[in-house]
Amino acid sequence: MNWTGLKKKLTSPIELKRQWIEPKYEAISIRRQCELLGLNRSTLYYQPIPVSDEELQVMRLIDEVYTRCPFYGSRRIAAQLTRERGDPWNRKRIQRLMRIMGIRGVAPGPDTSKPHPENKIYPYLLRGLLIDKVNQVWSTDITYIPMTKGFMYLVAVIDWHSRYVLSWELSNTMDTTFCIDALEKALDVSTPEIFNTDQGAQFTSLSFTKVLLDKEIKISMDGRGRALDNIFVERLWRTVKYENIYMNEYQTVPELRSGLKRYFEFYNQERLHQSLGYKTPSEVHFV
Repeated sequence: MNWTGLKKKLTSPIELKRQWIEPKYEAISIRRQCELLGLNRSTLYYQPIPVSDEELQVMRLIDEVYTRCPFYGSRRIAAQLTRERGDPWNRKRIQRLMRIMGIRGVAPGPDTSKPHPENKIYPYLLRGLLIDKVNQVWSTDITYIPMTKGFMYLVAVIDWHSRYVLSWELSNTMDTTFCIDALEKALDVSTPEIFNTDQGAQFTSLSFTKVLLDKEIKISMDGRGRALDNIFVERLWRTVKYENIYMNEYQTVPELRSGLKRYFEFYNQERLHQSLGYKTPSEVHFV
């Protein structure tokens, strides 16, 4: 590959940038190749975060309850697991693991994702808004993905009207970089009028909001702790987990990435949605 004159930032999709990395190219290190391509180096080496088998099993059970009921906080999840499993479940332990998993209930509290105090919080723009066209409103969120020997985080960008998943990315940390990667990947497809997020530090960060403001996209943020303001993403997570993640129990990150790629292609191109008049998201989005 001729690297002469290659600019630091390219507009190519993230997956294509990964393919351009040449580990055996001795003249330029992998670190420098990533810098030239504008690619987060850690995306090449993602490994699931390891935890003990016991804790992983508990986190899996928490995730299953939360996926069914994203409005549940640690008290209700502990009560639900006690009801389902018979033995008393320690709320403090549930609370600690939920913090690691990056999940929280609707009610604000110590587990609620908080923005950096210097970051601007934008008003919620969707209350009472009739959403009746493609690219009117996009939304994003992060979810916990259980694996056989650890866990990862998944972020996705979805169009509210068509339910079309415009982009997604994986990470083993809840950093801002992989969220920006997903956002830029989605913006390669189209541009929304409004972009809705929660008030998490990743989405209130200046580096994330700058991408939207530079495109003159209106920013909307959920009320603090109001997970259901982002209802379409919550429904997407439930669908992805029950139709793919829980059924497959992925062993490695490449397996997970490959499985999610196949699933999102199925979701967009083949999966019929009752709310869309039994059309696929692709049929509605690209009509």
